[in-house]
Amino acid sequence: MKKSKYEKHLAKLEVELAHLQESVQQTGQKIVVLFEGRDAAGKGGAIKAITAKLNPRIVRIVALSKPTDREATQWYFQRYVAHLPAAGEIVLFDRSWYNRAGVEKVMGFCTENQCQEFLITCPAFEDTLIKSGITLIKYWFSVSDEEQEKRFNKRLSNPRKRWKFSEMDLASRSKWVEYSQAKDAMFEHTDTEQSPWYVVDADDKKAARLNCIDHLLSQIDYHPVKHPEITLPEIDRKDYQRPPHKHQRHIPHKFG
Repeated sequence: MKKSKYEKHLAKLEVELAHLQESVQQTGQKIVVLFEGRDAAGKGGAIKAITAKLNPRIVRIVALSKPTDREATQWYFQRYVAHLPAAGEIVLFDRSWYNRAGVEKVMGFCTENQCQEFLITCPAFEDTLIKSGITLIKYWFSVSDEEQEKRFNKRLSNPRKRWKFSEMDLASRSKWVEYSQAKDAMFEHTDTEQSPWYVVDADDKKAARLNCIDHLLSQIDYHPVKHPEITLPEIDRKDYQRPPHKHQRHIPHKFG
């Protein structure tokens, strides 16, 4: 997709996202959106596109690192529960409790019994969230092997993206089949009528972002919030004079 076309569509969707944000805050809805998928599938870019023009106090991103020694001894879902939204909030999980069914299983960070227990109990956990009043939406970003290879190579050659490439990415490349099998098992157990998985075809990053945002908007009941007319008041300066420019420490003008 051409950049100009992408930006045109995105601008319209950003207006709707602003309406969504204000409506959720006004009505007290609680929204949770999960973003999962293979490495370099475009989850992060989609999340950035959604949140770019929104209020971070209302729309929060949760991207947890590996559990601490203490967290490792807790009920598995416990550290995620702490980040669930209050009324009037939207929380976007950049990877979520589904780590257990994916990277933890494939890389041996959990036992087979722990993974099976997760697959069995996860639908009940999500059903509890939904019954508590949370709207739960789950996205799986799907990318072809060829496109993933291109994106990995770009990360390696671009210093702005090199940080995205981790040792886990290297290890996962040799376990492509295992990851595929783990994803299939995850879908089999957790793609339910109450909490379905929505697959985002992500070989075209720009199209994937637009399609994801458009679908997200369709899943939440919202309406534009009417704002009262505002007239900016005149500033009463009361003979205030700014301090002389030379008395302040201004940064160098290297640009502009």
